[in-house]
Amino acid sequence: MRKQNDKIELMAPAGSWEALQAAIDNGADSVYFGVEQLNMRAVSGINFAMDDLPEIVNRCQAKTVRSYLTLNTIVYDHDILMAKNLLKAARDAGVSAVIVADQAVIFMARELGLEVHISTQINITNIETLKFYSTFADTMVLSRELSLRQVKHITDQIKKQQITGPSGRLVEIEIFGHGALCMAVSGMCHMSLHTYNSSANRGACKQNCRKPYIVIDKESGIELEIDNEYIMSPKDLMVMDFLDQVKEAGVKVLKIEGRGRAPEYVATTVKAYREAIDALYDGTYSPERVQQWVQQLATVYNRGFWSGYYLGRKLGEWTTPGSHATQKKIYLGKGWHYYPKAKVAEFKMEAFDLKTGDKILITGPTTGVIEMDIKQMYVNDQPGNQARKGDIVSLKIDQKIRPADKLYKLVKSENSV
Repeated sequence: MRKQNDKIELMAPAGSWEALQAAIDNGADSVYFGVEQLNMRAVSGINFAMDDLPEIVNRCQAKTVRSYLTLNTIVYDHDILMAKNLLKAARDAGVSAVIVADQAVIFMARELGLEVHISTQINITNIETLKFYSTFADTMVLSRELSLRQVKHITDQIKKQQITGPSGRLVEIEIFGHGALCMAVSGMCHMSLHTYNSSANRGACKQNCRKPYIVIDKESGIELEIDNEYIMSPKDLMVMDFLDQVKEAGVKVLKIEGRGRAPEYVATTVKAYREAIDALYDGTYSPERVQQWVQQLATVYNRGFWSGYYLGRKLGEWTTPGSHATQKKIYLGKGWHYYPKAKVAEFKMEAFDLKTGDKILITGPTTGVIEMDIKQMYVNDQPGNQARKGDIVSLKIDQKIRPADKLYKLVKSENSV
């Protein structure tokens, strides 16, 4: 269990083995993940199986990273046995806590002795609701629609009233800090259910809000195409430039969204927020460094950034289609062989070219994420400056590379300035 009064806990998404390893390697304090069906990314994320739980926990514990199982969907009667079995498996594997929304799951988790975190789907917006759930949970994820002033009022009241959870320590507050926002209140949307019979609250959102629409005037019949804006699709949340205010509001856990996003997104985002949180506590957090971190965050998938409702905004900022990332990846090939003594990795080129001076990305289930610039390489066992499709390219890399690893080239996108 995390000690009180430590730094803000940085919580990272793990939608795949690659993302899990990337989160661990880049400084996450905790990771959250889904197993099979009963989580809010049951469709969009690459969920783990129940048998994966021991390996997930082992990887986390080896680096003193806390592991959180998300079990936060609507639960029906026919789901109860599955939920109970999953909670038992989580307890037996040593999962640090479960993030839940359904009261039945809360009771089952507490009966099994599991630490409980209340999901944002519960929509906690005031101190009295928090006080009620403190009977069951040590950590509360507040509604995404609160301002930081409202968050601070709640954290101040926790201290003033000495509101403790089942562990006996003061209840801790978690907020959503970075990533995709939903137009619905704390993610509780019914549009996908109504239009596709596919419930967002069962982890099967079809993302209606991310689509373009034609609006028809029923009286005149005039059609208007909503072209350059997705009128229901918010930009991604980012708190990097007011992270100091998040700290002052008494937030204990900062969550990065993105279980459906690529491992390099996890690596880049976690690394930037890790450095920023550390800077808050050693006195080096500054506008100049913030600008550098924001530039890093912009290199990976995003829909543009805004501050959410934390600074008192009443209306959202809407995004335009596609990713706004300033950098994109191009698939080149896969791992071929690794020579541990020489620390040389071989890759089989399957597409496009690679030259010295290029920036590459390597991802793999055990490798996680590696980014580096090519300064020297061998092509088909000979010194060379360019490798083409069909070639075997050899690169000096300290970390072991495996056959399952994929090699990409990173290039500037049309969004780069």
